[in-house]
Amino acid sequence: MALLLGVDTGGTYTDAVLIEDEERVVASAKALTTKHDLALGVGAAIDAVMTERGADASEIAMVSLSTTLATNALVEGQGGRVCLIFIGFSKRDLSRQGLEEALSGDPVIFLGGGHNHTGGEVTPLDVASLREELQQYGSRVSGFAVASQFATRNPAHELRVRDIIREVTGKPVSCSHDLSAKLNGPKRAMTALLNARLIGMIDHLIGAVEGLLAANKIEAPFMVVRGDGALISANQARISPIETILSGPAASIVGARWLTNEKDAIVSDIGGTTTDVAVLRNGRPIIDPQGARVGAFRTMVEAVAMRTTGLGGDSEVHMSKGGLQAALTLGPRRVMPVSLLAMNWPDAVHGALDAQLANEIIGEFDGRFVVAIHRTDLSYDGLSERETTVLARIGDQAHPMAAVLQNRMDHGTLTTLVKRGLVMVCGLTASDASHVLGNLDAWDKDAAEKALRLFSRQRTGNGNRLSATAEGLAKLIVDQLTEQSVEALLETAFSEDGYDFGISPKELARHVLVKQGMAHHRGLVAIDAGLNLPLIGLGASAHNYYGAVGKRLSTKTIVPEYAGVANAIGAVVGQISMRCSGQITSPAEGSFRVHFETGPVDYINQEEAVGALEAHLNAQAMNGAKDAGAVGITMRIKRDIRTANVENRTVFVEADITAIASGRPRIAVG
Repeated sequence: MALLLGVDTGGTYTDAVLIEDEERVVASAKALTTKHDLALGVGAAIDAVMTERGADASEIAMVSLSTTLATNALVEGQGGRVCLIFIGFSKRDLSRQGLEEALSGDPVIFLGGGHNHTGGEVTPLDVASLREELQQYGSRVSGFAVASQFATRNPAHELRVRDIIREVTGKPVSCSHDLSAKLNGPKRAMTALLNARLIGMIDHLIGAVEGLLAANKIEAPFMVVRGDGALISANQARISPIETILSGPAASIVGARWLTNEKDAIVSDIGGTTTDVAVLRNGRPIIDPQGARVGAFRTMVEAVAMRTTGLGGDSEVHMSKGGLQAALTLGPRRVMPVSLLAMNWPDAVHGALDAQLANEIIGEFDGRFVVAIHRTDLSYDGLSERETTVLARIGDQAHPMAAVLQNRMDHGTLTTLVKRGLVMVCGLTASDASHVLGNLDAWDKDAAEKALRLFSRQRTGNGNRLSATAEGLAKLIVDQLTEQSVEALLETAFSEDGYDFGISPKELARHVLVKQGMAHHRGLVAIDAGLNLPLIGLGASAHNYYGAVGKRLSTKTIVPEYAGVANAIGAVVGQISMRCSGQITSPAEGSFRVHFETGPVDYINQEEAVGALEAHLNAQAMNGAKDAGAVGITMRIKRDIRTANVENRTVFVEADITAIASGRPRIAVG
């Protein structure tokens, strides 16, 4: 008998499961994610699931981890402060692919250098300027991202810059050519930037899990779920943490298939921070050919085609006062629910809520709190004097937001600290509403009820109270979560169906005719709209919300028994799959240039060039799969050879070759 231990670390909960002989779940457990020290939450979940089963460390044959931390960090704009080294590009290139927005004020060093599309050097690398700039930025950032023009055709300048950065600063470096073999420099730069921003966070998480496994004398192989649902070794995830974006959601898709045996379905996983929607076709998740998209960012990471929306049980509730009727919206930012905050600081929270309720004047920040997250996985480098002052003002306690914001300038400072992941805002959420409605009972219901009473006192445009009771407001909030969930599902469905009406899938999902169709309008015109595939609802709160969501979409809704730990299940039932890609170009007719990592090599024969690249990629993929701990490895090659017809002759243009090595993870034998 072999027990597989799956762990999923999310924004709110850390889940753990034990699966016996890869066939059935024999134990599951949840613990709160402890961002200030991830080991506490992971350890609590592992201890709970081992105790439930009465399992011994020697029975664990494999451990696998999935996480939404990287996804959540990108959605919420969090992560370490990094520096982008942009080689051979100009300032206007920052406006492409949303790179400037992704930088969010982090420094950029423009450096002379770069290559052309054939791999030839255009301009020598400006090493002197690099060394000078590193003296300025080396101590002010947590890491570096390096992107050079046409680095996938010749990575020499990226490699040289990487070595100098390590020599001068000792900080981690992410090179764009290591993360993607495709062209599009700004998009590769985006991917490298986000990777650099996540390194500390993911390294901290993996280190925490490794420490716990060692403390519990669990010596089984340790895997991490990649964004396409495949497994990689923990060491591989440390080097390329960007590959773990959509790790948790991808694991949930794998888990959904295993739990339900559905081959064709829409899968929606609602967590504390995000709702992740993907499609199962013929038993497999659809892979996004354009690269993983998370929030506003499009990366070059191969991942499940998934739409991630900033909508979860802990999404912040907002009220728009425009017009006569108030409009509630949820997200995209996650906040700590007031009911959860009150579990840790009951006196501070209840004292502030009672005082605010006793005041007849409605305060701008009523029902909102702030608490510092003293983290070891993020750098405090580069904090301004004001940011340091505000962080010190918060200290180790929860405070009403009004007590922390002493002037208008503090607003922007607090926003920066939240983006850096150093401060958490606490406020009213759908989770609080569910406590008041009796659908959840994990936290402090009384604190949730007080927060709802405070929020309900706000006035709409016609001067009326938003709601007469806390229960009435709670229902409005849950109804709004249902509506936004429906829109997220329809947006995915319209996108996958490929409709092109001159209107985006997002706009189409919100169109009045679609909404009338979901209500089954019957006038002179009959309108019906809904989903044509079953809906699989996942997440700890799926059973609370997805009955109404499925009913609104007129489809069969499946919420499996272990829906709340599907991510952790998917973490241990997946396969290892390593993909390595390379290109061949033709600088002149009859010449075939293979772009190796060590530099381009020319061949005079197409078959010889293809054979050389395939052999190289096969070895890379096989070694990667072995390093990840795969056994029973199978290999396959994908070729995309493009030609042109010139004067009735077929002329080679270029080729993309991909080698794929797949196998099951090695498990420990007791």
